[in-house]
Amino acid sequence: MTQRVLVTGGQGFVGKALASCALSKGFAVRVSSRQKMTGSESRVEYSQVGDLGPTTDWLGALQGLDAVVHCAGRAHVMTDTATEPLTAFRTVNMDGTLNLARQAVDAGVKRFVFISSIGVNGAQTALGRSFSETNKPNPHNAYALSKWEAEQGLLRVADETGLEVVIIRPPLVYGYGAPGNFGALMRAVQRGWPLPLGTVCNRRSLVALDNLVDFIVTCITHPQAVNQTFLLSDGQDLSTTELVRGMAKAAGVPARLLPVPVWVLQTGATLLGKGNAVQRLCGNLQVDISKAKQLLGWVPPVSVDEGLRRAVGGGIA
Repeated sequence: MTQRVLVTGGQGFVGKALASCALSKGFAVRVSSRQKMTGSESRVEYSQVGDLGPTTDWLGALQGLDAVVHCAGRAHVMTDTATEPLTAFRTVNMDGTLNLARQAVDAGVKRFVFISSIGVNGAQTALGRSFSETNKPNPHNAYALSKWEAEQGLLRVADETGLEVVIIRPPLVYGYGAPGNFGALMRAVQRGWPLPLGTVCNRRSLVALDNLVDFIVTCITHPQAVNQTFLLSDGQDLSTTELVRGMAKAAGVPARLLPVPVWVLQTGATLLGKGNAVQRLCGNLQVDISKAKQLLGWVPPVSVDEGLRRAVGGGIA
């Protein structure tokens, strides 16, 4: 029997790729977004729900579904203009998520897959010490805290109603058209800009868009995923220097890396009030994906080299 799934945030970076992947795996897909959507993919149903929050009406979007994958949310941004950022994040990411989950229960939906964030675990790890699902959560900013609070609320809904909840905490997601820091770094590499990142010996876990959506699709139906939390990555950690070299190789351009000592970068960034940005480039953030492999038998289908190639050339192959 064909599984019917709703993908929220259907216009987003992850949502679009997920809908495409789910279709290729034989799912019937409906996508939702704030604004009216149309698409060239005739097999996809489109549903406009308006802004995500505690009073959003999901009735029409949820009818006849087996599962929901909740990708939509208020995204983390470097410069937040909200007067009360935590309140703004909670309204969308916590209250909006729990409102959707409760309406999903009322509509007879069986499974709810929630895309959270590795930020729930924390901002960084010690070198060689990876985050795992057993770590005590340590949300490091308002965005991560709102995701953690949503996770806790979903598990309460699961306990009270029998809704099957799956929580996924990805690190930085990269791919063709990636927003944020990865996209900015990729553009700099492609343009041949010299980058002062030639001596960074950190270790960071990333996840290719293709690997993330493949894992999400696995979690929609896998019986062992019920009421579990998973950390996810490509399974191959990189230094920032290695990442830039990999980007350059994928783009067919020279890697223009300057051998600036990390302490110089850190000192300069601190003086300019950009210490957090350098921490993201030079610090460690490693993720252990043993649980996903052992419990679900999942293996990342795309290597880092292939993921970077697709990030340059476009889309899921």
